[in-house]
Amino acid sequence: MPALIGLFVVLGLVAIMMLWAMSTYNSLIRLRNSADQTWSDIDTQLKRRHDLIPNLVNTVKGYAAHERETLENVVKARQQAVASGTVGDQAAAENMLTGALRQIFALAERYPDLKANQNFLDLQNELSSTEDRINASRQIYNQSVNTYNSALQVFPSNILAGMFNFTAKTLFQLDSPSERAVPQVQF
Repeated sequence: MPALIGLFVVLGLVAIMMLWAMSTYNSLIRLRNSADQTWSDIDTQLKRRHDLIPNLVNTVKGYAAHERETLENVVKARQQAVASGTVGDQAAAENMLTGALRQIFALAERYPDLKANQNFLDLQNELSSTEDRINASRQIYNQSVNTYNSALQVFPSNILAGMFNFTAKTLFQLDSPSERAVPQVQF
């Protein structure tokens, strides 16, 4: 009889361990999927930004044709941002694109007709709105990645994460303190 009780205790412990493993595994999957979904949200906003840039460049071309280098920098930065693959590459390319866009908006100071152009103003407003959306999506993504990465590192879920090859995700961060500041564009 005591052997039978011992068997039931062992089976009960095995069942509890199995339930914990299934619950933890499913939780890690949900967290990983959430991080992937929030990256997709950023990607959507970045595509919107990339789609606005050719219109902005074309509008500026008409007013500042001899500012060719600035316009080429924007186009080059956009192409690199569109072609980037990993989160780190994407962040670096987007940082470069942000700097190039600042140069475009600085051009407007030298061209009063450009500053007054309704199409330019509309594009600037759209880009500003898109930047706000990107920032909000970036915050949500980083929060989601932080939750996922934390789950991979805490005991005892880190054991299961290691067994099933869950890997940490990269945060989407700005590289330099100057890029962390909100650009001041005045018209």
